[in-house]
Amino acid sequence: METFEIKKEFLLNGQPFKILSGAIHYFRIHPYDWEHSLYNLKALGFNTVETYVPWNLHEPQKGEFHFEDRLDLEKFLTLAQNLGLYAIVRPSPYICAEWEFGGFPAWLLREPISIRRNENAYLRHVADYYDILMKKIVPHQLDNGGNILMIQIENEYGSFGEEKAYLRAIRDLMVDRGVTVPFFTSDGPWRATLRAGSMIEEDILVTGNFGSKARENFGSMKQFFEEHNKNWPLMCMEFWDGWFNRWKEPIIQRDPQELAEAVKEVLEQGSINLYMFHGGTNFGFMNGCSARGVIDLPQITSYDYGAPLDEQGNPTEKYFALRKMIHENYPEIKQLDPLIKPTIEKRNIPLANKVSLFATLATISQPVESKYPKTMESLGQNTGYLLYRTMIERDANKERLRVIDGRDRCQLFLNQNLQATQYQTEIGEDIQVSMTEHVNQLDILIENMGRVNYGHKLFAETQKKGIRRGVMADLHFITDWQQYSLPLEDCKTVDYSKDWQPMQPSFYRYEFNLDEVGDCFIDLSKFGKGVVFVNQTNIGRFWEVGPTLSLYIPSGFLNVGRNEIVIFETEGTYQPEINLVKAPVYKEMGEG
Repeated sequence: METFEIKKEFLLNGQPFKILSGAIHYFRIHPYDWEHSLYNLKALGFNTVETYVPWNLHEPQKGEFHFEDRLDLEKFLTLAQNLGLYAIVRPSPYICAEWEFGGFPAWLLREPISIRRNENAYLRHVADYYDILMKKIVPHQLDNGGNILMIQIENEYGSFGEEKAYLRAIRDLMVDRGVTVPFFTSDGPWRATLRAGSMIEEDILVTGNFGSKARENFGSMKQFFEEHNKNWPLMCMEFWDGWFNRWKEPIIQRDPQELAEAVKEVLEQGSINLYMFHGGTNFGFMNGCSARGVIDLPQITSYDYGAPLDEQGNPTEKYFALRKMIHENYPEIKQLDPLIKPTIEKRNIPLANKVSLFATLATISQPVESKYPKTMESLGQNTGYLLYRTMIERDANKERLRVIDGRDRCQLFLNQNLQATQYQTEIGEDIQVSMTEHVNQLDILIENMGRVNYGHKLFAETQKKGIRRGVMADLHFITDWQQYSLPLEDCKTVDYSKDWQPMQPSFYRYEFNLDEVGDCFIDLSKFGKGVVFVNQTNIGRFWEVGPTLSLYIPSGFLNVGRNEIVIFETEGTYQPEINLVKAPVYKEMGEG
């Protein structure tokens, strides 16, 4: 039986052990590609894989648990072990990770509780989840014959709170359910976050998160250790080798040689976990959102991150720069040639069918009636779109409408004609409409563009999506609404025999055959905004504002033989043909 200890150094089976780890999130990668990415990590000479665990995917509704397919954590850990990799696991409740709501399930917003506090109602939900989750993790601990070396308590808590009773409660929930391997915390490397987020007084290992200046940051950590008479090994639990990206902003880049030198500086003093090693993809609606003052800035579908492996999982210049640095400085570390997956292309795929959202609405959603608009969460919906409908009488030929307190993106239609599109800072402004009928149909399509994943807004009222107050005509709130939930996890019930009208949100279906499958990218440069389904799997959002104008399609989502791609597009922009191409498509963006 192998052993792992935290003394003056990390000790594996009693011998000094430098952790060379890379972050690979199993839930951001098609299971077919797990082995490819893990092998490339091992081939670089690394010995450990690190992953978060997203609560909101594993328990999307209270008491409904999923650990199959892309969520099969145990299969991922076993595959890593079979390749000779150890594991570091960072379970929920909170993961940040540029992930929808920081990993919290949206159903928590329906309850009058506070997250990340020593509060009984909240901790009962965590305990119920851990009853299931820990049964998946505990058998894979090192002392049970598995490969898990360490498990994290919470995540960067020093950037949120300082309630030690809460951290102890999270630890105790795991201990009570069989966790026996060493715990750790990870925070920014300066004293304020280390003091607030660590459990150093209880002998829980403290690690730091940073992306440069290792001597300076490790120096700050060592000072904190000395204050508490700890002689621990140094570890950067998140060494940021790239960065995430947001809509409308240029792709963030980092020089490969500079990265290799920065990683060398870390390894001269301690252990490392590269964040990310393979970033992967925010499939579906799982992109996170940055909180900035009064607005939130949603992140893009691609989580390429500028990592050593690209979104597809193939080695980049950063990979080879790191490989060279490790070979020159640690020649005893065995390295192998990395695996490289091919890509395919398929051009001029014709449009087979199209239908307007309004025409097929009754086949994809059933209305919920209420006097005033309901939020997405109160309807039991987590992500996606929500259509509000009511009928309003004409009081004047020109009428002023206002959506009061809505998130995140609003398209207002009168008699199925688009009148206005508003975003966070614009929602609430006047919308002047011409009432063409005595009684008019008002439709408001709201898109949840992603909940914040970090900071003080985590459980703020602004993270409830949809219309939170109401809609006003003239000076009064409009009543008698129908709500159509559109989570769009798939599009199986879309009826293409119905009508299509230009300049309306619509579904566009394309069919094609493949003799062989492979990774590819769907070129969306001539579409506006929406989501794409590949053989009924929602692979994520696209938006003409960039920086990306394509979506990655792993080969595992494609079939030999017949395939179907459906594009739900909200701006009335589409193409009679689409192309699957071999590389990502980007929008030219100005700096800053």
